[in-house]
Amino acid sequence: MRYLVSRRIAQAGILALFAWSGAHAFLRGNLSASVLLDHVPLSDPFAVLQVYLASLTWSGEALLGALIILGVYGLFLGRAFCAWVCPINPIVDGAAWVRHKLRLTRAYLQMPKATRYVLLALSLILSFVLSLPAFESVSYIGIVQRGIIFGTSAWVGVALWLFCVDSLVGDKLICAHLCPLGAFYALVGRYALLKVQHHATRCTRCNLCFEVCPEVQVLWMVGLKSAAVNSGECTRCGRCIEVCADDALGFSLLDIKGSFGAGQIKDKGL
Repeated sequence: MRYLVSRRIAQAGILALFAWSGAHAFLRGNLSASVLLDHVPLSDPFAVLQVYLASLTWSGEALLGALIILGVYGLFLGRAFCAWVCPINPIVDGAAWVRHKLRLTRAYLQMPKATRYVLLALSLILSFVLSLPAFESVSYIGIVQRGIIFGTSAWVGVALWLFCVDSLVGDKLICAHLCPLGAFYALVGRYALLKVQHHATRCTRCNLCFEVCPEVQVLWMVGLKSAAVNSGECTRCGRCIEVCADDALGFSLLDIKGSFGAGQIKDKGL
């Protein structure tokens, strides 16, 4: 469970740094816009894009912050924001755990995964038409993270609503089907270096990875061929690696095959 524990520490730690910010704090602001070490701007590129479409103007600081974040996720980490930073992730993971324990197999609302890309496009179009950042104005991610950081209580109701939707209405509905921010990072991180690598000769087709993966379609190669997960929709959560007793899955910075398969990379702790 090392990746699960690490993700929870990362998510709580980032919010704690924001909450404890002072005049000369390590990290000030929130997940939409912040300043690192009082000098380095960090901005949510999806939010900056919406603001630009709404006003047709941007600030140099916000643009620089967006480019830094785009570089980190686009070049290296892919869609890792969703599993390692976003405060909604523990909520939907908890809902998935409840569904599993209660054996709630029925989904009352089913939507194609492409719905999130439609909502992504709609958010950008509405930002331009309405002259306001459409998704950022109603974002449940923003409500939850700002509520935790600034100590307000409104986020609790939103979190409870999200938990009920994912546990009772649909399986992994919020993040895997509806979230435009997740769709944005899936597009941005399509060619990121950090990938999950599958080593087919070690796989016994136990299918445990399919049971825990929030984006099961990205594991199409499992049991078939040695290959990296090249889909931008992979959240790099590491759950498939944790449950694989065959050592057939591991993180890699390159699409390495043959003698340098995923299992060896996993053993080295990368």
